[in-house]
Amino acid sequence: MSARRVTLVVALAAMLGLAGTAVAHAADDPVLTTPGAPVVVTNEPHQLTLTWAPSDWIGEPGQTPIRHEVRAWVGPNVYRILGTTTDADLTLTNLAPGTEYRLTVWAYADRGYSLDSPVTPVRTAYGKARVRYFNLNWSPTGNQIHHALDIVNTGTAPLDLADVRFRYHLTFEGGNTSLVTNCDWAAIGCANVQRHLQFFPPPLPPGPPAPQVSPSPSTSTPTLAPPTPTPTVFPPPGTPVPGWIELTFASRELAPGQSTGPIYLRHHRPDWSTLDERDDRSWQQATGGWADNSRITLDVDGIREYGDTDA
Repeated sequence: MSARRVTLVVALAAMLGLAGTAVAHAADDPVLTTPGAPVVVTNEPHQLTLTWAPSDWIGEPGQTPIRHEVRAWVGPNVYRILGTTTDADLTLTNLAPGTEYRLTVWAYADRGYSLDSPVTPVRTAYGKARVRYFNLNWSPTGNQIHHALDIVNTGTAPLDLADVRFRYHLTFEGGNTSLVTNCDWAAIGCANVQRHLQFFPPPLPPGPPAPQVSPSPSTSTPTLAPPTPTPTVFPPPGTPVPGWIELTFASRELAPGQSTGPIYLRHHRPDWSTLDERDDRSWQQATGGWADNSRITLDVDGIREYGDTDA
């Protein structure tokens, strides 16, 4: 813990005839009351309107405005900032439909901060589509990823599957990006389900330096030295590589409320070596049934209609 700064106010008893008085406050203690938990006023596919009981000063009021920051709880001591206001209500935009967010409010000012409010879990309203997920593999450290999915038209108009792009986000341990993707069976036919593997390897170490070009003797103008580039930090070999398995589909129209039916997928290493799914963004512990999985993403015409890996 950081050292605590203490403000000491002393009235000199010898001069004023008063006993000395000390007022102490630790700089790393909250100086603002904890805001109330956010309350959902309106819930729409891409936005939420929230309100909450505002924070106030503890003790003597400060002279600066109190700002309220709405955040999505991602993990222990990890938050994603969604918006900031000096009011006690806010409309959050650019959210993913059908996605569960764990929302909290934190207050701060120039002189200090508050504790986090209680968390409010909320699922945004469904947009044009949703994904139902069924993890068929009870062991996340086996030799395959095995799950089923079902895409449902939750909109009010027909949905063409040719406009849909589905992504299952994962991590390639040890930098090994080899993976065999399989469609075991699909109600719409595996021939209508295209699978694409995408990953994002870290930067490679630099190659040999470029050959130096000597200036021409007839040139009298001095040449300037090139600027020194900022050195790139290269991760060690075997660093995990993020990526996803993307599904696209042949044209097929789903009426409102209609679904693709189950699509059974199974992925493994070429040598069937062990995989660890626990660090995969879209992995969700098996429950023995169908469930929503907000870490799977689905876009329609390039617009996110389901899922948010940072929710």
